[in-house]
Amino acid sequence: MNAIEPRKIRLIMELRQQGIHDTRVLAAVERVPRDVFVLSTFLDQAYDNTALPIERGQTISQPYVVAFMTQALALADRSLRVLEVGTGSGYQAAVLAQLVRRVFSVERFKSLQRQAEENFRRAKVHNVVTRHGDGYEGWAHQAPFDRIMVTAAAEDVPEALKEQLADGGLLIVPVGRDGGHQRLVRIQRVGQEFVEEDLLPVRFVPMLFGLAPEGEACSGR
Repeated sequence: MNAIEPRKIRLIMELRQQGIHDTRVLAAVERVPRDVFVLSTFLDQAYDNTALPIERGQTISQPYVVAFMTQALALADRSLRVLEVGTGSGYQAAVLAQLVRRVFSVERFKSLQRQAEENFRRAKVHNVVTRHGDGYEGWAHQAPFDRIMVTAAAEDVPEALKEQLADGGLLIVPVGRDGGHQRLVRIQRVGQEFVEEDLLPVRFVPMLFGLAPEGEACSGR
């Protein structure tokens, strides 16, 4: 057993205790080498159940939040196509990729997109496609999506993302103002209707419009 394994086992046990019951999600978290997706200065914390800083003033999400949001998407069918808004370091996308056929991920920072692609290569994740773009616009060319996950808080649910959701599909998104009350919302599309369900209170960085200038280091995924 290498030095990482006991830390990974401890993390999986902690996630179980926190209510992550989907064994496929737990197995996906266990398979993804989180140490590949964190900065070298935080390698000793790679398997702690905490968020960590990455480049451009962004963060890699807490494993519990990653697992909870993945579980909430109900990814029982391997053939599903998933859109992720906010690639970041690529960790969330890598977990999703263990469970579905294809993940499409949009990132507003070009440098983060490039780094995430390198991280996918190192982690041997081959079914994630990335795009440098505005997350509020989604990825219309690849729509519709069976599932959509947003990894930053929008003040209102983006209409473009709702429209890109397949009939019967699920969208999970943090909603609320930066520094104010936020809630994690799951939305199911039923024809032209959207059924909304609150899951839990959360604190996410704000979802921002447009592409980020490469000199900008602002709050985000």
